[in-house]
Amino acid sequence: ACIYFYITKSKNQYMYCITTKNLSYRFNGKDTVLSDIELAVPKGAIYGFLGPNGAGKTTTLRLLLGLLKKQTGSIQFFEQDFEGNRLSILRKTGSLIEAPSIYAHLSASENLALLQKIYRCDKNRIDEVLKLVGLEHTGKKSAGKFSLGMKQRLSIAIALMHEPELLILDEPTNGLDPNGIIEIRELLKKLNQEQGLTILISSHLLAEIEKMVTHVGIINKGKLIFQGTMQSLHEAQQQQSVIYFETNNLPATKNILQAAGLHAVEYEKGLSIQLAEPAKVALANTQLVEQGIAVYQISVIKNDLESIFMDLIK
Repeated sequence: ACIYFYITKSKNQYMYCITTKNLSYRFNGKDTVLSDIELAVPKGAIYGFLGPNGAGKTTTLRLLLGLLKKQTGSIQFFEQDFEGNRLSILRKTGSLIEAPSIYAHLSASENLALLQKIYRCDKNRIDEVLKLVGLEHTGKKSAGKFSLGMKQRLSIAIALMHEPELLILDEPTNGLDPNGIIEIRELLKKLNQEQGLTILISSHLLAEIEKMVTHVGIINKGKLIFQGTMQSLHEAQQQQSVIYFETNNLPATKNILQAAGLHAVEYEKGLSIQLAEPAKVALANTQLVEQGIAVYQISVIKNDLESIFMDLIK
């Protein structure tokens, strides 16, 4: 089943930075890679585009940026059709698709100086962007000697040179160590919160995305199976959370819980019930103790993003 949560426009005409309709793509005219993708990326959001490897994330991003020729459907940026407005749209869009595009023999500032001439922006922008991504003290050190995390930050700096309104990143934390992942996460949150930058980021690192994004789109086998806010996803998590009981007598525990109107099922070494009111749980615990049952543990097990993701793609 496909689940969508759309945000309606407010009186202030809330704008989507990206929308697609019936976006589909086939390789060699045969193998369907994407089927009727309908993205809705709100202005000011950090939108996590999630899916397993081969789900169609990179293909979607390539279509958005015109790196692949669109076959079916429509693409809009800033409520303008991409076709016919390509140059003006790309002037407001920064991107990093797959591997970082940097010159290894040049320093960070020298890499940015090349882009400064191409974009014809002020030279002061180089220092501004280096400070923004935390590379202002790298001096003449060649980019080839940078850590992977520093290279990713430099690539993001390149994407930011022309002061875009929208940033599109394809797996920017891929291959990074935990510290590098944290660096990129904090950088993107800072850009969103302090610069007002809208960010579309694809990833398969679910736990990391959960700490960063405001909106989520989940794609699997070329189909968008969920789209909505993180709040709506957390509400779904809450609904699927359970309370876990571990005691010295599970059959008797099950009978007492069910007599109290709490449907109990086996879960690992104990029993679980759907998340219930605290008063009901307290009453059940009292009844268990009164019946001489030793209660070893009562805990809430919350579904995380990974659990919901696996449920959806199944």
